[in-house]
Amino acid sequence: MQGPRFPWRCRSHHRLPPRDDDSETEILARMASFWSGKSVLITGHTGFKGAWLAWWLVNLGARVNGYALAPVESRPNLFHALRLGAEMNSTLADIRDENALRTTLEQSQPDIIFHLAAQALVRPSYENPHETFDVNVRGTSLLLREVRNTSATAIVVVTSDKCYRNTDSRRPFSEDDALGGADPYSASKAAQEIVCSSYRSSFFANGPYLATVRAGNVIGGGDWSVDRLVPEIISALQGKLELVLRYPDAIRPWQHVLEPLFAYLEIGKRLLSGDSSVASAWNIGPREADQCSVSTLVESFFTVWDAPLTWQRSTQREPPESLSLRLDATRAATILGIHPRFALSSSCARTAMWYRHWAEGSDARDLCNEDITAFEQAG
Repeated sequence: MQGPRFPWRCRSHHRLPPRDDDSETEILARMASFWSGKSVLITGHTGFKGAWLAWWLVNLGARVNGYALAPVESRPNLFHALRLGAEMNSTLADIRDENALRTTLEQSQPDIIFHLAAQALVRPSYENPHETFDVNVRGTSLLLREVRNTSATAIVVVTSDKCYRNTDSRRPFSEDDALGGADPYSASKAAQEIVCSSYRSSFFANGPYLATVRAGNVIGGGDWSVDRLVPEIISALQGKLELVLRYPDAIRPWQHVLEPLFAYLEIGKRLLSGDSSVASAWNIGPREADQCSVSTLVESFFTVWDAPLTWQRSTQREPPESLSLRLDATRAATILGIHPRFALSSSCARTAMWYRHWAEGSDARDLCNEDITAFEQAG
């Protein structure tokens, strides 16, 4: 495994000047030296966020192992675009495969586990609720059971901003709000939080230390998932699809994918360093002004692309979703010093340009490197 490649100094089309007085810059510098040589296991490393996290850790010098289903071969995927198979140990298996999971944990002997493997979409959870609960709840329980027999000293479990009992009050949710979820996906993420809380209290009080992270809706280059808004926007911008919005007025806490990934790394670092106070639940979300409607996000992409496009409101009967979802990330800002680094306009610009340059033949590694460098320097 190569040593740290960080930091990059790649050309960026949207680079912002660094701040002189920036505690997060100091955090990033410490992070670069901390992760070198650490053994890390990422479940869900073939997914959008998992591939971004794996690439970042590879370049920080970590020894990265992955456990996930194989990516869908019929469409592009970031795992292959980044050629991550050549940079890490990758096991392709289901999170519910107890024998494969146990073998991977025994062979990788991770210092820390980032658990991202999940059924991650609302609409498919209506179509197959049993599968959603089985993967998200039982899969997490199986992983935590096996962790008790490993060398891991820290676990970061990625749940969702949708884990809260949402009455569409438009009030931002804080970590102390009640868990719930009307649709099966949201309910499964609330149940995942309860499972983690139980393991934390019953088995992990003295380690390994476990934190859960409830992040907002992420955007960024390299997401080609089915039934996701940004891939549909990009397809429309490239002339491949008419954009139809199911809930254009729905408000969501949009943020660039690097925002929650940075939080995962910082929380993981503190857990590995023995800080038991971090073993709890954390919201990671954008500034209040960037928690906006689906249609506002779409118009931002159209503006960046300079495309005279329009969108249509769906006339189909759609499964119900919450119309307002806002996050209060004050606790992470106050205690961890984690603040949003990209404004929504910058996140949209970076995401749109990532796809445009990819379509023009740019290497996904270079595109991701540029975004990570810009994230370091953002004000």
